[in-house]
Amino acid sequence: MSQSFQIDAMRASATDVVSILKSLANTDRLLILCHLVQQELNVSQIEEQTHITQPTLSQQLMMLRKSDVVTTRRDGKQIYYSIKDPKLSLVLNTLYDLYCPKL
Repeated sequence: MSQSFQIDAMRASATDVVSILKSLANTDRLLILCHLVQQELNVSQIEEQTHITQPTLSQQLMMLRKSDVVTTRRDGKQIYYSIKDPKLSLVLNTLYDLYCPKL
């Protein structure tokens, strides 16, 4: 594969990559996504696990929806969140491996 082909491939994907990186470039959103990489959660569970309180949590969840990195499903009054693209899970796991101390 030639270097110019790789750059063209990145150029074609740049908008998507930038959107994902923007979603990770906030402490609250990163923590939310780190919990969602483990399992689907409803809003109350996210608040309990991340200790991010309203209205900040609602604002960050809205940003994640706008960035199209999470998907939602409704079950009665509860809204459940999960990571939409498995590639984002790989990015989060890689960040964890690189930056989180091994216990």
